[in-house]
Amino acid sequence: MSRSEAILERLHALHPVVIDLSLGRLQALLGKLGHPERHLPPVIHVAGTNGKGSTCAFLRAIGEAARQRVHVFTSPHLVRFHERIRLAGRLVEEAALGAALEEVEAVNAGAAITVFEVITAVALLLFSRVPADLLVLEVGLGGRFDATNVVDRPVATAITSISMDHMEFLGDRLERIAFEKAGIIKPGVPCATGVQDPVALGVLERVAAEMGAPLLARGNAWRIAPRAGGLRYEDAAGAIDLPPPGLLGAHQADNAGIAVAALRAWGPGWLTDAAIAEGVARAEWPGRMQRLTGRLAAMLPDGWELWLDGGHNAGGGLAIAAQARDWGDRPLHLLVGMKGTKVVEDFLRPLLPLADSLWAVAEPGQHLATPVERIIAASGGLARPGPTVEAALAALPRGGGSARVLVCGSLYLAGEVLKLDGSP
Repeated sequence: MSRSEAILERLHALHPVVIDLSLGRLQALLGKLGHPERHLPPVIHVAGTNGKGSTCAFLRAIGEAARQRVHVFTSPHLVRFHERIRLAGRLVEEAALGAALEEVEAVNAGAAITVFEVITAVALLLFSRVPADLLVLEVGLGGRFDATNVVDRPVATAITSISMDHMEFLGDRLERIAFEKAGIIKPGVPCATGVQDPVALGVLERVAAEMGAPLLARGNAWRIAPRAGGLRYEDAAGAIDLPPPGLLGAHQADNAGIAVAALRAWGPGWLTDAAIAEGVARAEWPGRMQRLTGRLAAMLPDGWELWLDGGHNAGGGLAIAAQARDWGDRPLHLLVGMKGTKVVEDFLRPLLPLADSLWAVAEPGQHLATPVERIIAASGGLARPGPTVEAALAALPRGGGSARVLVCGSLYLAGEVLKLDGSP
């Protein structure tokens, strides 16, 4: 066990529940640390149900294409905890992470606090000490009371697609969930958003108006559409012809557009059309429609493809279904494993008509994995038991030429699959 892992394990004992949405505990801790949240590079704060990580990836890639130093804070990690904190373009090193964790633990002095709040404090402390030109800050859960919302003056905010998820914390109506996401909107700070359900968009419009914050909504303030050889983005500042996004899936045009709209609303001097185009093309984000090429992929016949996507809710299911329809040139086998708190039926509904075979899986190390039997029941009995990814890959029907295999349903499953596959 590494130094940082040992500290994180100790910190789990400081609060009786893993998630307890509140800002007070973290604000008190940050005060004792000298308020690092007040000494950050320009911040773009990103919330939403689906597409947060991809939008962060586009923001980072555009900044780095302009030769800027970019901090990034995301969650959860897939393989190593260090993925959550990127300092000026590089994943945080163990020595720096361990030292910051020890410092925060000592200053906190055993006070009640959640692990995510401590992680956020550690990230903000590191971000305040390492020079950078941009900080891309992803919300952990919700927005209004998420720990990242201690940053009270970002240069722009971004809210990606909102759908039903985390209902046990955010409410069981779309209006309520949208209201919680809208909690990152700040007075006078532009907020970029993409395709939204009309109910969610109405909430964002109301909150933005109350805050005096310009709401840059797709179809109103900006547009993005396919063109020959890529995409065309347009807003009041003009049009940009873009290459195909580095991230696969029609929904990624929306996430790329949100990133561009947020950056153009801020308007730093280093932002050029060339940097935007290069960043959109170069963006990468593990576990999001990622082609695997390692050990698991080698289990499949020649000409077959193995893909991985962490989509895990109703919106994620729709996005995966759209990509499955775009593929359409060969059979598609789906391996589905999910987190126990998710509504399996909502995720599977758009996928069932598109799968040539469906397999329910749960890996031994997968956090809060839904039992295989529950996934089979949610599929109406169509799914077969894997019960693991490797076992399902070995059992796939091999006849009929080349095929695609997609493992999906959980970011936690995605992490386990990346470990098993060993893809670069």
